[in-house]
Amino acid sequence: MYKAIIRPILFSFDPEKVHYFTFSMVRTLSKIPGFKALFKALFVVEDKQLERQLFGLTFKNPVGLAAGFDKNAVLYNDLANFGFGFIEIGTVTPKAQEGNPKKRLFRLKDDKGIINRMGFNNEGLEAAITQLKKNKGQLIIGGNIGKNTQTRPEDYTKDYLECFNALHPYVNYFVLNVSCPNVGSHAKLNDKDYLLELISSVQSANATFDTQKPILLKIAPDLNEIQLDEIIELIAETNLDGVIASNTTIDRTGLKTSDARLDEIGNGGLSGQPIKTKSTKVIKYLADKSNKAFPIIGVGGIHSAEDALEKLDAGADLVQVYTGFIYEGPALIKQINKALLK
Repeated sequence: MYKAIIRPILFSFDPEKVHYFTFSMVRTLSKIPGFKALFKALFVVEDKQLERQLFGLTFKNPVGLAAGFDKNAVLYNDLANFGFGFIEIGTVTPKAQEGNPKKRLFRLKDDKGIINRMGFNNEGLEAAITQLKKNKGQLIIGGNIGKNTQTRPEDYTKDYLECFNALHPYVNYFVLNVSCPNVGSHAKLNDKDYLLELISSVQSANATFDTQKPILLKIAPDLNEIQLDEIIELIAETNLDGVIASNTTIDRTGLKTSDARLDEIGNGGLSGQPIKTKSTKVIKYLADKSNKAFPIIGVGGIHSAEDALEKLDAGADLVQVYTGFIYEGPALIKQINKALLK
């Protein structure tokens, strides 16, 4: 029903407007008596065999929603009824910001992909905390944090620490987003020396709390083997809790979408099926080269149960969906969980 009727209607409108319209619809329907139970009956798979123990946390199942969908933590309680095992909110920055000028979100229908250059648009730290205080405790919540666009390079770490300290009581794990191609000074955020400084600072802040929260690093799919080796060394050196592989790509190789259309769209991070192989290769390299020394959350191009199993076989411990959720609909989560039980 979703792909035959709902998706064609939604895809006939501007992607960003549809995103917010969908949010409103899910929130409205969830308030109508009986709809939450209906969503759960349609999409939730409950089985102890699906549980995963990771970072000292118990995930109901290994299928999560990636950051970027529920940026401001307004829908996670309702999205819990669609079968996810965990949801990552954000990217959250200290101050609210508009992000990049519109239009900044584009579908590549022939490729089952999306290009975005949103630029960390979000309502800021305080707005996220206000929403997270409404947490009904149904799912594990991850907090994806970043820096404000206007922040000076010497203050990047301060931005991450502000988000980390403020969100600490409200999320179960953290993700340092240093790999989004749509923010300024991307090079510094991927410099190993800077990452050492950033991770050490966040870990020191973590140690001041009675309960420490797992900290993960989200990396780009465009890193070469030398850079991936540096990531492995970095994790060994800092005892970081894990990696999310991977973010969106700036690569446009092998797309069915015409060059003219790509030129018209311009820059941005590409997600969806076009990055499936690229992200799986990164997962496999990290897992094999490190001898599975740290947990990996696999994300990128998961549009079917087979795609998710491929990520897990490559070395991922958990998986996340985003673009696949948009193209395939909420039944995708159930399909993956059912396949895992088989």
